[in-house]
Amino acid sequence: MTENKRVVLTGLGTLNPLGNDVPTTWENAINGVNGIDEITRIDVTEFPAKLAGELKDFNLDDHIPKKDGRRMDRFTKYAIVAAREALKDSKFEITDENSHRIGVWIGSGIGGMETFEYSHNMLLERGPKRVSPFFVPMMIPDMATGQVSIDLGAKGPNGCTVTACATGTNSIGEAFKIIQRGDADLMLAGGTEAPITEMAIAGFSASKALSTNPDKNTACRPFQEGRDGFIMGEGAGVVVLESLESAQARGAHIYAEVVGYGSTGDAYHITAPAPNGEGGARAMQAAIDDAGIKAEDIQYLNAHGTSTPIGDLYEVLAIKSTFGDAVKDLKVSSTKSMMGHLLGATGAVETILTALSIENSIIAPTINADSPDPEIDIDYTPNKAAKLDIEYAMSNSLGFGGHNAVLLFKKFK
Repeated sequence: MTENKRVVLTGLGTLNPLGNDVPTTWENAINGVNGIDEITRIDVTEFPAKLAGELKDFNLDDHIPKKDGRRMDRFTKYAIVAAREALKDSKFEITDENSHRIGVWIGSGIGGMETFEYSHNMLLERGPKRVSPFFVPMMIPDMATGQVSIDLGAKGPNGCTVTACATGTNSIGEAFKIIQRGDADLMLAGGTEAPITEMAIAGFSASKALSTNPDKNTACRPFQEGRDGFIMGEGAGVVVLESLESAQARGAHIYAEVVGYGSTGDAYHITAPAPNGEGGARAMQAAIDDAGIKAEDIQYLNAHGTSTPIGDLYEVLAIKSTFGDAVKDLKVSSTKSMMGHLLGATGAVETILTALSIENSIIAPTINADSPDPEIDIDYTPNKAAKLDIEYAMSNSLGFGGHNAVLLFKKFK
């Protein structure tokens, strides 16, 4: 059996409520900027949820010609923009000679919801003959990864993970394993989501998952008393994963090394986490075991931390059961407090922030932390960024359906 290859992060790309590129996102994250505001994409007069993390000052027509854009859903366009940034950042050139060793693995939690709603309305109002022939290839969740591979010419392993809120993290984890076992030299991986639509907001509201707090400065408050649900966000995150051999051969800049991946199922409930977060705890331990380290070796954890009453508490219980006495030395933060929950894209954006935290020895805060929950006594880095020398960092994603995904990163040496 051949030895597993080492895998490193060499490119980052994102657009999200904090910024339309990586440098802007990072600057706003460490400064605790709030990217959440009133929803403008749709009329929410009759909706209980009034807030979301929308992209700001971003025009897709500046990136994708209108002719091509008419054949893509918004979530696919977001993925293309993020993937282009990540590949450019990596300074890797895809050629005819290497394209078969370059893969794409970009997931989406719900795919082309905007296309689905528009097409259904067209069916009802004007009949079946007026439904676009591009309806299906615009809607299906795998089309982001398909279109990115077409756009960039990547002919290697190509897939799409759909695991609700764990999608982005699972996608990067699967791409990590593809390179580790030698099936590709480089993978563009991550998640993308464009869920600010009438049906998505209505559906999540009906399930009581979204916050109904209309105050943008207090609605998304992970780990705080009075939290009442998550805030929807949109955007994409894509990273370039590369074998260390390939990265070193071309002198690539390395942000961090990917060293562990854990994925588990709760087998418990369609939306609620398993009691005390035991499924999340098993995923964290699986990632730790995969990396061959101990929990006490980890300095920072980017939490799932969505600002839901049970979700936050159970994640904290899972962290405590995994880290034991070492939890007192662990720094945690929820960057969702600033951008909301990007569903299938969230784990990928959080991977980017975690990698930059390692490289820059500073972690973004959990903002809106002004009313501590007495049941939650971990250090969640309230309101201000913290300087921290990080050797190992973990990122958690926990999704509807009982999906738990965890990644472990290491400072590259």
